[in-house]
Amino acid sequence: MTTKKTPAPAAVKKPAEAAPKKKVQQPPQLVRGMRDVMNPEWPYRDKMYEEAKRLAEDYGYERIETPILEETSLFIRGVGKVTDIVEKEMFSFETSGGEKVTMRPEGTSPISRAYLQHGMVNRPQPVKFWYWSSMFRHERPQSGRYREHTQWGCECIGDASSILDAQQAFLAWKLLDVLGIPSIVHINSIGTPESRANYRDALVAFFRTKRHKLSEDDKKRLLKNPLRLLDSKEPGMEEMKAEAPQIVDWLDEASKTHFMQVLEYLDEMGVPYQLNPYLVRGLDYYTRTVFEVFPVSEDPEVAKLALGGGGRYDILIEQIGGKPTPACGFGLGVERVAARLREINPALADKSSERDVFVAQLGDQGRKKAFAIFEALRADGIRTAATLSKDAIKAQMEVANKCGAKWAIIVGQKEVLDGTAIIRDMDSGTQETVDSKKIVQEVRKKLK
Repeated sequence: MTTKKTPAPAAVKKPAEAAPKKKVQQPPQLVRGMRDVMNPEWPYRDKMYEEAKRLAEDYGYERIETPILEETSLFIRGVGKVTDIVEKEMFSFETSGGEKVTMRPEGTSPISRAYLQHGMVNRPQPVKFWYWSSMFRHERPQSGRYREHTQWGCECIGDASSILDAQQAFLAWKLLDVLGIPSIVHINSIGTPESRANYRDALVAFFRTKRHKLSEDDKKRLLKNPLRLLDSKEPGMEEMKAEAPQIVDWLDEASKTHFMQVLEYLDEMGVPYQLNPYLVRGLDYYTRTVFEVFPVSEDPEVAKLALGGGGRYDILIEQIGGKPTPACGFGLGVERVAARLREINPALADKSSERDVFVAQLGDQGRKKAFAIFEALRADGIRTAATLSKDAIKAQMEVANKCGAKWAIIVGQKEVLDGTAIIRDMDSGTQETVDSKKIVQEVRKKLK
């Protein structure tokens, strides 16, 4: 009897282990509230900068740039501990060395610190500065306002004259006027700390009767800093503010006289303004004059976005450790002004890329010569363009047309050997050959 052998089971192949999937890295994204500034915005920012610099220097303001980082205590003492900036909006941190620092949220306190630290009280007064600087606020991003934004501003330290308050409002309005942006100044006086304390009591008494209608944030303002209620944008506040006491009724006589003088100066300079009894600004250091500048527009959403503001701050320098020193200033938001300028003058972006002359080339030798010709024209102040990396003359002429060049300079191998260059009229297509050494003066003649 034979015994059948049971065949050995076939080896079971294990499924090959899948190779671990590579984690796909997402490209880095912008931090919330930050932005990249690119074309077509730059022509508008550049235009604003050029006019702002000229205006400030014409009025005797010298440029200053303070550090981005300052001691946190500077803003707590200057801006105010219970303001929205200090409580909610500052980018503050502690360094590895234990220093408590803050990224600059506004420009006035750092400039006041510089005034003290560098002994500018010994200079002829007033000392006048202008700045074009980045500010940082951890606030909700909104139209034209980012967590990093740029301000142009002026500060005038060491003089209590009312004409300087008027000058700040005038400069803010005048820059917009030069740029072709219609605007109006909203202005008020909040008096001295003493008269403001009396008004504060009246305001508290009024809003206590409305407490049940206030938001939680406004209830906190009522307890900690009642004047901030007048800044509130909470629903229903406009109706309540219309019934609230007005600070003008609590002003001391000196503040009333000062304010009337400011208005008279603005009248004399033809600055359009509107009295706003509920304007207080959001910073504790302000005294007497406060103002904001708004665009004039039929669009209510545009008209309600302040382009900037400022006022007098006679107590700030004393609050941060100096002697009582009168001062005033303002700041305009570059992003908001540039956006408004772009709406009003969209052609400015196209004009910024326009050129009078285009330099074209053929071949390696032509490219080298074209490079030198381009630099000679540019150095002479002639607006010139070129695409030196391109080979095809047709592609180069397309670029010349796009940038609106009136004349084209063409250099090829033959022109290099002859020491010449071709000047072509881009409108008629006619051209002539000239000595390459005289190219700048020949172009100058044609551009007259």
